[in-house]
Amino acid sequence: MGFVVSDVFSCSTQPYVLTNTIGRARIRQYSLKGVFFLQKVNIFGCCELGFKPLLAESNVAVDSDKSRYKWVKIGSDITEEQKRAILKLPPKMINRCKALMQQIICYSPEKGSLSLLLEAWVKSMKPERADWLAVLKELDRLNHPMYFEVAELCLLAESFEANVRDYTKIIHSYAQQNRLNEAESVLLCMKSRGFTCDQVMLTALVHMYSKAGNLKLAEDTFEDMRLLGVQLDKRSFGSMIMAYVRAGKLDQGEALLKEMEEQEIYAGREVYKALLRAYSMSGDSKGAQRVFDALQLAGVIPDATICGLLMNAYIMAGQLSEACIAFENMRRVGIEPNDKCITLLLTVYETENNLSKALDVLIDLERDGVVLGREASELLARWFKKLGVVGEVELVLRGYASNLVH
Repeated sequence: MGFVVSDVFSCSTQPYVLTNTIGRARIRQYSLKGVFFLQKVNIFGCCELGFKPLLAESNVAVDSDKSRYKWVKIGSDITEEQKRAILKLPPKMINRCKALMQQIICYSPEKGSLSLLLEAWVKSMKPERADWLAVLKELDRLNHPMYFEVAELCLLAESFEANVRDYTKIIHSYAQQNRLNEAESVLLCMKSRGFTCDQVMLTALVHMYSKAGNLKLAEDTFEDMRLLGVQLDKRSFGSMIMAYVRAGKLDQGEALLKEMEEQEIYAGREVYKALLRAYSMSGDSKGAQRVFDALQLAGVIPDATICGLLMNAYIMAGQLSEACIAFENMRRVGIEPNDKCITLLLTVYETENNLSKALDVLIDLERDGVVLGREASELLARWFKKLGVVGEVELVLRGYASNLVH
């Protein structure tokens, strides 16, 4: 089956030109940082290999008459590490996929480029989309260093039948590793092949720009989502709220949260928690209380960590009595305080120099079976040392050591 591509964009500085011969199709390619943009194709016959060569390796001039991948059967002359990796391949993986995985595991540039390896596999094994996906899944599971290179070349194989979701996954994976340039290169490639960005792709881009600290691009991408004219979901809103949180624009993040609630869309637990933590760390107790109330209205059940963030906000704001009330309310509804919450409460009593109240709370906690953790024990020990109560310090440390053993 042939293919026709005419004058696809080129942004190359043209350091050199390669001529690529696949079947009887002559291709002129321009190099740019390891990515090739196809400039012109003249078709004289059918392309036999099934690749759409928008990408190729920068250090190999591909010529079907002179350059072929040396597909050598994997024998015993491989390293122990390679043997172990091959033995760990899924038993149910079909043979054609295992054959490619073995070649990738034992890959050496001397045999030929990776693109030639995949072309050889396509010619001999005739893979379908499910086969490509099985190989990518296994490379991802192994966290293999060639995963991204294989994934990008997969996008160009006709038998892979790439769709916009395949591009989304690669871009999202690059974004998770903060590899913004590679992600944007894949995005350009996707657009050059006629794919348009949908809501899922744009959400991934907002998340990517947010992690990279580029609020302007995140905002622009979010506006592109609005222009699609479709109902935004909690993931789309959540990604933009997280962008505002990372940029320290908490009021704008909270405004989006209210917009969601008006549409009866509620953010995920992690979004509320991130916004609450940001207010807590800045000592904005009013903002923290608003978010704490909002997450309960959204059906999110507070846990000890969330309650601890509210307590910390009040302590940072100097509202010590409100922090104590938050602790009491938490226990009243049956939430068991964690070590951080107990430490925060002890911090309040230490600030007020109220040792008797601290001991009363500790006795109540012990009666309820709550074990004092490391951070609370160390704070209590330091406090006792300041007061010169050495015996109590030894008792606290002995009790903590006993808890560790049991």
